[in-house]
Amino acid sequence: MQKEIISTNKAPQAIGTYSQAVAVTGGTTVYLSGQIPLIPETMEMVEGDISEQIHRVFKNLTAVCEAAGGGLNDIVKLNIFLTELSHFPIVNEIMAQYFSQPYPARAAIGVKELPKAAQVEMDGVMVIE
Repeated sequence: MQKEIISTNKAPQAIGTYSQAVAVTGGTTVYLSGQIPLIPETMEMVEGDISEQIHRVFKNLTAVCEAAGGGLNDIVKLNIFLTELSHFPIVNEIMAQYFSQPYPARAAIGVKELPKAAQVEMDGVMVIE
């Protein structure tokens, strides 16, 4: 197995011992690390409500997908972590602005807390040709 580390300054830099994404098997499968609503240029949390946080996470995921040679619609599995599952309808509404059908497989997981007090984090698996 060969690994290619994916990195872009258009998404927040890793704040721990991980890479933004890792491509394997000649770059066709890309594992996307979790993105929280950090602004890449400042590494500060986006201000605003949960909607602003969700939009920022999708923008960060988009940047990493593009750095790997793909896009959000190449994500085949998306995991969404929320500190309040009551925000899930907002995720659905905003996700429809970033994805087109067929949608990826998805999980929504309620968690007690996320890094930097984020309300949402997303990771995924992308397959590109």
